[in-house]
Amino acid sequence: MSANPTTPIRRIAHLDMDAFYASVELLRYPQLRGLPVVIGGGRRRQAVVGAKSEQFPRLRDYTGRGVATTATYAAREFGVHSAMGLMKAAQLCPQAILLPVDFDEYRRFSAAFKQVIAKFAPVVEDRGVDEVYIDFTDADGGQLEGGRALAARIQDAIERHTGLTCSIGVGPNKLIAKMASEFRKPRGISIVYESELVQKIWPLPCRKINGIGPKASSQLEDLGVRTIGELAGCEPSWLVQHFGPNHGAWMHESAWGRDERVVVTQSEPVSMSRETTFERDLHAVRDRDELRAVFTDLCERVALDLQRHGYVGRTIGVKLRYDNFQRATREQTLERYTSDAVLIRRAAGQCLKRAALERRLRLLGVKVASLVRHDSLEARALAAVRLPAAMPLF
Repeated sequence: MSANPTTPIRRIAHLDMDAFYASVELLRYPQLRGLPVVIGGGRRRQAVVGAKSEQFPRLRDYTGRGVATTATYAAREFGVHSAMGLMKAAQLCPQAILLPVDFDEYRRFSAAFKQVIAKFAPVVEDRGVDEVYIDFTDADGGQLEGGRALAARIQDAIERHTGLTCSIGVGPNKLIAKMASEFRKPRGISIVYESELVQKIWPLPCRKINGIGPKASSQLEDLGVRTIGELAGCEPSWLVQHFGPNHGAWMHESAWGRDERVVVTQSEPVSMSRETTFERDLHAVRDRDELRAVFTDLCERVALDLQRHGYVGRTIGVKLRYDNFQRATREQTLERYTSDAVLIRRAAGQCLKRAALERRLRLLGVKVASLVRHDSLEARALAAVRLPAAMPLF
């Protein structure tokens, strides 16, 4: 693709910290490096710094409904991944060491690595505690080697200042950059040029597109579509027929690497949300324990995002996608603002009571909207509301 010499080629980077929570814990407990470690299960007594590895709690001894927040790469080799129920994770890797979450420490390291990035490239979009998008287009060194030189400088500086590693993908837009950041984990740098779509992106399975979950991927395979290249070859009308007007059209555009979203920096968010697509469809009654654990984890993650960014919200909502791809949303506006995970969990649970739960679920999400800064006059005038202590559905 030719370009005016005075007009830099658009280069967008996606930076993803490597097993972020687990990596922070390994700085605290370096004796656990190389061992399978799972983070999750709520707040419990921390292990003693300097303790021998055999003195740490093991996943096989866990009983409860918690979920894995993250896991080291050694644990991932056994199939353990984030949002997995800890009881299931214990079946896959019973010898794994189980550590409690420490959100205060994760927030501190999150702020630290983002401060490092800001010194190299000012146009940064915060995507949560462990990932960002960075506009390399006009940044110093952002065009050299397709962005590799700047990515390496940022990567080295983060490791030098925090002791943590990250992986960076650089492409012509957010869509491709995010896929590229997964190519060489951990501590990888991957560059994809617009002209390399056929070579580097099309051979990948459809699930590598952010937004195509396990259910849609399985449905595509049943229809004979396995790779992104095969998806690109599908008629848009055929995709719309099978996946609906919005999702089907988006699939076709994504397969062709089209994404015009800009890197957003200082705009005030109207909402924050977390959602997950299940590996298998879950039923509200038969899979109650697993859904309860995932639901609680989503609420805690949204609360963490709000607290880290300094926001509180009044409108709590849930998002459901059923096994037939139909969607449902329910919302509730509180009298006062909050960023408390327990209050968000209770309000979201009340929203679930107004949703149909007869069909199996393939996606569950939690959203907090009507946001204001936590230190604003409006937020101070309407401090956190107290809700009934009764636990909701799931």
